[in-house]
Amino acid sequence: MREAWRIAALVLLLVGLAACTPTPTPTATPAAAQSPTRQSPTAAPTTAPTVAPSPAATATPATVKVTVYFTDRNRFNAGTPPFEVGVERRVPAGANLPEAVLTEFFKGPTAAEQAQGLEGITSGFTGFSALKVQDGVARVYLSGACQSNGATYTVAQPILKNLLQFQEIKHVKIYDADGTTEDPDGPTNSIPVCLEP
Repeated sequence: MREAWRIAALVLLLVGLAACTPTPTPTATPAAAQSPTRQSPTAAPTTAPTVAPSPAATATPATVKVTVYFTDRNRFNAGTPPFEVGVERRVPAGANLPEAVLTEFFKGPTAAEQAQGLEGITSGFTGFSALKVQDGVARVYLSGACQSNGATYTVAQPILKNLLQFQEIKHVKIYDADGTTEDPDGPTNSIPVCLEP
């Protein structure tokens, strides 16, 4: 009987031990081992981001340097020629360069250039309506009212300096707003009567 109790106690002990041993539970698969097609809700998309074109890819018009001449007030006041001083401007590469130079001249010197003593002497003219170059002669048709006031130095000098820098121009004929100049014919320079001192 004692032996039966021992066996019964041993069986109970084994059954108790079996009840106390934890049952293996399924474990989560580490993230690195998960299937590559499965993504968490916060994962970044696997497609490559769209790249926007850089601003450098935008075509910018090409420019060229030109020299524009203005009157140096200090040289003029001191009577030290040349009175015209060249400054650099950038204009579109396809522009008619003599026209571009005249356009820049009538815009006048920048504030920095004015601080250096440069000024645009225009004798009352505000710009030009046309520039025609043929057979080495440039014909400039000015716009605005002529106001030279008897000055010996007028808009004619800087216009001549600006246009004669081009090899294709040998002579310059300047017309007033009424379309007149002193010597419209022949290979000579000419100014309108209103610019005479």
